[in-house]
Amino acid sequence: MKALDRKVLRDLRLLWSQALTIALVVASGIGGFIASLSAVDSLAAAREDFYAAGRFADVFASVKRAPDSLAQRLRETAGVVDLQTSVESFARLTLAGDRDPAVGQLIGLDARHPQRLNLVRLRAGTWPERGAHGGGELSALVSEGFAQARRLKPGDTVLALVNGKRRTLRITGTALSPEYIFAGMFGMPDLRAFGVFWVDKDELAAALDLTGAFNRVAIKLAPQASGRAVIDSVTRSLAPLGGAPAHGRDEQASHMMLDNEIREQQVMGTVLPGIFLAVAGFLLHVVTARLVATQREQVATLKALGYGNRTIVWHYLKLMSPIVIAGYVLGVALGWWLGGLMTGLFAEIFRFPRFDHFVSPLLALAALAIVAATAVLGTLTAVSATVRLSPAEAMQPPSPGRFRRALVERIPHLRLGNAPRMILRNIERRRLRSAITIGGIAAAVAIVIMGNFFRDAVDEIVQTQFRTAMRGDLIVWTSEPVATAAGRELARLPGVLQVEPGRRVAVNFVNGPHSEKGAIEARPAGTQLQRVIDVDRQEARAGTHGLLMTDRLAAKLHLRPGDTLTVEVREGRRAVRQVVLERTVRNMMGLGAFMESNALNRLLGDGDVASAFSIAVERGSIDAVLAATQDLPRVAGTFSKATMLRNMQEISARNVLIMSSILTTFATVIAVGVVYNNARIALAERSWELASLRVLGFTRAEVSLLLLGELALGIAVALPLGMLLGWALTHSIVGLIRSDQFLFPVVIQPRTYAWAAVAVVAAGTASALVVRRRIDRLDMVAALKTRE
Repeated sequence: MKALDRKVLRDLRLLWSQALTIALVVASGIGGFIASLSAVDSLAAAREDFYAAGRFADVFASVKRAPDSLAQRLRETAGVVDLQTSVESFARLTLAGDRDPAVGQLIGLDARHPQRLNLVRLRAGTWPERGAHGGGELSALVSEGFAQARRLKPGDTVLALVNGKRRTLRITGTALSPEYIFAGMFGMPDLRAFGVFWVDKDELAAALDLTGAFNRVAIKLAPQASGRAVIDSVTRSLAPLGGAPAHGRDEQASHMMLDNEIREQQVMGTVLPGIFLAVAGFLLHVVTARLVATQREQVATLKALGYGNRTIVWHYLKLMSPIVIAGYVLGVALGWWLGGLMTGLFAEIFRFPRFDHFVSPLLALAALAIVAATAVLGTLTAVSATVRLSPAEAMQPPSPGRFRRALVERIPHLRLGNAPRMILRNIERRRLRSAITIGGIAAAVAIVIMGNFFRDAVDEIVQTQFRTAMRGDLIVWTSEPVATAAGRELARLPGVLQVEPGRRVAVNFVNGPHSEKGAIEARPAGTQLQRVIDVDRQEARAGTHGLLMTDRLAAKLHLRPGDTLTVEVREGRRAVRQVVLERTVRNMMGLGAFMESNALNRLLGDGDVASAFSIAVERGSIDAVLAATQDLPRVAGTFSKATMLRNMQEISARNVLIMSSILTTFATVIAVGVVYNNARIALAERSWELASLRVLGFTRAEVSLLLLGELALGIAVALPLGMLLGWALTHSIVGLIRSDQFLFPVVIQPRTYAWAAVAVVAAGTASALVVRRRIDRLDMVAALKTRE
């Protein structure tokens, strides 16, 4: 073994505790990087595999009723390589012994013409057969997630209201479809509230009066086809028959949720690990710089013996390499484990036939390249100045620092004791190191805040959307607009306190060359149960003669209050109207607009109609009211606020707890790494000074105060700075993951700031106690023999 290699081993043995903390910081950064991006890769790969195997369509369109003969004309559209029609319908569901409301999507399967697009994959049981059960029962496959959530198994039955008539669905098995990887209500995962059922096409068509017709079409595009041209052509063909505008995958609900999740995890997997690796680079720099400073004589001797600058630099790179490699290996293992955990969480929300977690070799190599670059940069910046010295210069000790009164001491009439004066002078003399140390601790505070912010955001969403905006207990909606007088029928149900009508109209918003799909939601004047609330929890009244529009939608349309836009209705008579934008609102949910009910009905030329009713119910009467609504034929579905809130909190509360725990642990590692390394370096640099003070009669506590007081002051400064940094980091992350469908409110509760402070102070205190023990064991004789 070469002499320099033996020196590397000796130095590593002396630096083992500092090497361990640096390796843990590196492991945290690499672990977070690999965990997030490998989970994203696994999610994307599972999606693409399922899309390919299931021949997922590229364009989708719905129509009220179109003859089967139209399918051939649509198939001849330029750019269409394949086309599949189907019969589908929403249905209100009733499950025996379960009062929680649910809706189902019924989809017809044609046994004579096997599917070519959106292939259904059987997971358990058997395929449904036509007429297999007597008494008007329909054999049905059910989506796997809904079956597991509701504990359905082959042979069980579900009642469905199909075209105003109750039909019994007899479960024959479970299945998955690429069209329904994500299932939920209102963009939130809720496997209990929404299920997909595949039944015989002829039987479903007969129940819907659609024999010889279809109401849904899926299209596969040719490789070089223009999606926009096909969408426009299909929309024109279906419009006379009551067809809604066709759309691509980007507006397909399941695909849209998958895309949002992948984009959010990509952001989290790059920003936060970047902070960890920056701190790791700083720690490598300061440790190497301290080591080189204490080995100036050795460096000079090596240069005098003929070792070149490159050889010496390579020696210190080899010294740092085991630390970085250990951190990398541990980080890969940690990333593999955390990535598997995240994949398991995804698997509960997104349903695939096969969803395996993997770490791609390219990702592992990218992580290695990043950590290697961090190590090389941190080491080179530390040794570059020393190795450029000539042997004679390196033999001489470094020039002593310039000690003078600190800036704080120059404040008139301010009296400081000896210990505070020495602490402030030492901090001012090493400004850069102190600033970077404070920055590292502040980064730890910011990461704890970031991890716990999502809990605060979920609480804010619940408070704003489910308690402040949505004051009713139930929402009942109809398949077609009905007279608002129908609300009186609901008001007569036992236990109902108040009923408010509402309406949702699908439209295109057009402003010159800019257009967006969305909806206008109608609110009655003086609404109490369904209010529009902005991100500041302030109520915004719906437009009385024009539109109240979300600010994101107005920005996409390049509109300002007072501008006039075109509204193209996508249902009913397809009216086209000009309307004024009254004002905008910063709303959390979606791209939409709001208008007072009477104003909207006048604008569209309709009577006093509604398509939804918000209901306030006496405490303890929700189950009875839900049961009573099952007997109302015009009710297409019922939404229970309490049920959805419970289901959402069960998923989100656990996921947020896991995420915040992981990030808090990582932040604690950063705090320990920064504080402990800084304290150890300060102890090594000032051992002669501390030993001299002990000889002069200073107690262990007084000597420790000089060293640890500097760290305590750094933590005290870093806490408010870290809180400000956490606020800024949270805003940045929210801005990067913001989507058209959802806006996270940036609300950080005082408890989050307090928890961040407690976590970092605890980590700093633990590190300081370890260093204090070393101060107590300081060998004064050996320290005082150090050459000046």
